[in-house]
Amino acid sequence: MVKKRIATLIAVLVTGSLVTGTAPPHAEAGRPGAGGPPAAGSAPLPGVDLDTVTIPQLQARMAAGSLTSSALTRAYLRRIETVNPTINAVLRTDPTALRQAAASDARHRRGDTLGPLDGIPVLLKDNVDTRGLPTTAGSLALAGSPPDTDAALVTRLREAGAVILGKTNLSEWANFRSTKPTSGWSAVGGQTHNPYVLDRNPCGSSAGSAAALAASLSQVAIGTETDGSIVCPAGANGVTGHKPSLGLVGGAGVVPISAEQDTAGPMARNVTDVALTLSVLSGGKTAWHGVPGRADGPRNSHGLRGKRIGLWRLPSLGAEVDAVMTRTAARLRTAGAEVVEVTPPYQKRLAELEFPALLSEFHRDIDAYLATRKGPRDLAGLIEFNRTHPAEQTCFAGQELFEQALAAPPTTDPEYRAMRAELTDLSRRSIDETLAAHHLDAIAAPTNPPAWTTDCARGDNDVIPSSTPAAVAGYPSLSVPAGSVGELPVGLLLTAGNRQDTRLLSLGAAVERRLDAWRAPRYLPSVGSGASR
Repeated sequence: MVKKRIATLIAVLVTGSLVTGTAPPHAEAGRPGAGGPPAAGSAPLPGVDLDTVTIPQLQARMAAGSLTSSALTRAYLRRIETVNPTINAVLRTDPTALRQAAASDARHRRGDTLGPLDGIPVLLKDNVDTRGLPTTAGSLALAGSPPDTDAALVTRLREAGAVILGKTNLSEWANFRSTKPTSGWSAVGGQTHNPYVLDRNPCGSSAGSAAALAASLSQVAIGTETDGSIVCPAGANGVTGHKPSLGLVGGAGVVPISAEQDTAGPMARNVTDVALTLSVLSGGKTAWHGVPGRADGPRNSHGLRGKRIGLWRLPSLGAEVDAVMTRTAARLRTAGAEVVEVTPPYQKRLAELEFPALLSEFHRDIDAYLATRKGPRDLAGLIEFNRTHPAEQTCFAGQELFEQALAAPPTTDPEYRAMRAELTDLSRRSIDETLAAHHLDAIAAPTNPPAWTTDCARGDNDVIPSSTPAAVAGYPSLSVPAGSVGELPVGLLLTAGNRQDTRLLSLGAAVERRLDAWRAPRYLPSVGSGASR
């Protein structure tokens, strides 16, 4: 039954995007020459544009025998070899990747594929335990020995036939070490650069996963989020990222911050690939039926007609971002959506409570994780490691969050328990009440400001409120490209109610098609080195 459902799913997607001749939303924008580093970028695959191809299109070619997973995997490995030195997003490739691809090719020849991800290359953030590959969370403290077992989500990917291509850099300890961190930097991997403008920050902490996708170094990637760490990098790097409902994707084997908020999630260059990857990560708990109206071709706009979307403008992110939101609202209205302006309540109180709660949860959860690995056995040992290893201090020396977490009340403390209960209640009400009061299908907000310059001495400049309600509530959110400020991408963050992931992805696919905002990066050294648009 499972194989039959998956085969039907692929058939629906292929019919929608291939048989009718419908191009992906941004096919023309990604043509060779529209962007990319020196000729380096394009690994030759006849008839396949790595920037714009979707999983259903790849599966259709593999089913027809005109493409193999081995050829696709080699193309991505060549692209990593030539492009990654410019952006430093991929830490290491898996030496077994081509062997995994060959096994997928054998399944395709037998007509015995395992699902939509069979033979599809996937990059994993380097805080996801991967058997036989170092998993470091960016820290030298974990660099000695690889984990003995795969994280639960990696097991799911392997069982689905995905090719584990390698590991991506991240903000060390998922940006939960210093009060003045620099996103995209780790002692293990150094600094990841934003492919659009190389002196700009990729946002954190799934920085390497997002930058690698922007540079077309893999078909999909896995990120993780506690608050903003999937969606902000997706927005800043012009790709799509989904933070699933809490618990939809198993967290075992992922380096933690807080079990109350942490989740892994899929990232890709389009919503279809994100949705298909989520169906695997969730063990089939989500279903995906493609873009509404896709089978009828691009003339059909029923995907947005009658939808009600609440626009949370967040003017604190600046006039240029607000102008992107104004243009976005106009395009959605033209497609038949009703857009009303909203301001979700309780945001100030959420900001006051979230950080103290995370400190207590991090101490509990990191101690439990470190007990499974070789190296420091607890948070106190980790703090001592950082004090005695100068390489951990080459970008920023601080580990104030570690020290505050060590002193935080335990999660058995009544004051902490009251804090987390209030957080959960207010965050869910902030979304539920807003959706109900305005009869909304989703709340929309800017995902990110234009990427700031990377500066180890100053640290990040990224106060971004839009991700917090869904992150704290455990509700799903999805960032899709909305436009740009000059050369720098801005995402649109869509938030929906609990376990509404499939409906949110369906809406996101229709929004993606209408906005058609993706464009290839140009790898400019700085914003002054090329024409802005």
